[in-house]
Amino acid sequence: MGKVTGFLEIDRQEQKYQPASDRIRHFREFTIPLNDGEIANQAARCMDCGIPFCHGPTGCPVNNQIPDWNDLVYRGDWDIALQNLHSTNNFPEFTGRICPAPCEEACTLNLEDVPVNIKSIEQAIADKGFEEGWIVPQPAMRKTGKAVAIVGSGPAGMAAAQQLARAGHTVHVYEREPKAGGLLRYGIPDFKMEKYHIDRRVAQMEAEGVTFHYNVNIGVDTSLDELAERHDAVILCAGAERPRDPGVEGMELDGCHWAMDYLVQQNRRVGGEPERPEAPIWAAGKHVVVIGGGDTASDCVGTAFRQGALSVTQLDIRPIPPMKEDKLAIWPYWPTKFRTSSSQAEGAEREFAAATLGLVGEDGHVTGVKCARVDESRKPIPGTEFVLRADLVLAAIGFSGPALDTFIAQANERLELDGRTNVKANTEDYKTSIDKIFAAGDVRRGQSLVVWAIREGRQAARSVDEYLTGSSDLPR
Repeated sequence: MGKVTGFLEIDRQEQKYQPASDRIRHFREFTIPLNDGEIANQAARCMDCGIPFCHGPTGCPVNNQIPDWNDLVYRGDWDIALQNLHSTNNFPEFTGRICPAPCEEACTLNLEDVPVNIKSIEQAIADKGFEEGWIVPQPAMRKTGKAVAIVGSGPAGMAAAQQLARAGHTVHVYEREPKAGGLLRYGIPDFKMEKYHIDRRVAQMEAEGVTFHYNVNIGVDTSLDELAERHDAVILCAGAERPRDPGVEGMELDGCHWAMDYLVQQNRRVGGEPERPEAPIWAAGKHVVVIGGGDTASDCVGTAFRQGALSVTQLDIRPIPPMKEDKLAIWPYWPTKFRTSSSQAEGAEREFAAATLGLVGEDGHVTGVKCARVDESRKPIPGTEFVLRADLVLAAIGFSGPALDTFIAQANERLELDGRTNVKANTEDYKTSIDKIFAAGDVRRGQSLVVWAIREGRQAARSVDEYLTGSSDLPR
């Protein structure tokens, strides 16, 4: 709980950013971390609130024991705090950087709009663990003789792989791309999380016995059935990468792209990967319009500014949210309120209550986005139409589920899907409709947060361990 009177004596302090004029000149992380003393002070603010909603079902999906490691940091026991943090979260340096922190919204001090700075403390604990050399491989003491295949190396696949390797199983991770990380590497820009964080976890996992197979597309290079024949269990962690179609005319025009095509291409450049044959998508010297109001859209905004866009406008069909939520009606749940991301703060224009009616162009290239204001039911209001100038349009309105043209198509109807075309499996055992095949993460639950992916990967690992050995000491 930190210092008994800490929340009364110490103000909330957040990480600062490099000025926007400086940070848009590079793709590196731009947060300025708090020092150890400042982090200890922030941990001291954790109060004896009785019921810590921060790590319950309303706050942290991975069930981080937040009050415990806040108290340990306050007392200077950083190494024990790291052990506590790792007991629920395999990759706190990931979540400390890119999780939107529902734990802070659920903090009791958020009733006064000054929650404990949980996210910064979590990141600091993990970073200090690497700096001090406390994070080392933990290979299993004995092997079970069982082999598990994991399809996909995003946060769900990585979490499942590490848990199962530490339980003594032989783990093989099959990744379609040249490097591990899934959307952590190819979807999230480096200015939010640099990729050496992934690389050092991969090195740790390889030392623990995990084998990564890159450039292997299950359903193309190897069938799902062949994979199941070679292993005692398979976990599908392939993510939800099928973009949601905005359903407007003109997406076939040159200069109109799906957001993830744009982000993946730039992340490959930053990562030094060889250029691919597809035409480069570039924002330099262009007026950019991003359709969508979520995190992926915000990542497109920040990337476009770093590429040298002349202007960036973000379209959101939702009405402008309230500046402050009704605490007594919503807390401790995630509120809808006006938020400005670091990318939006770099100079984006934001249009709320704006529907995209279509894309207009000349000579086959996009020149503008036709929009209209919407009413409360999100129906376009006649007479409110307007056109935004656009040389580059990026559609970022979310994802509809996993790709259906690979191993899912190969399995025909044997692999049952739910009503949203995700692979069907429950959260008790994560079993699919095919024997010894499990599913976890976005491929099962749909587009979600990194914390949910890690949670599901860990829980699926326990279910597989029980399936293979009859019991498990792995946590859920």
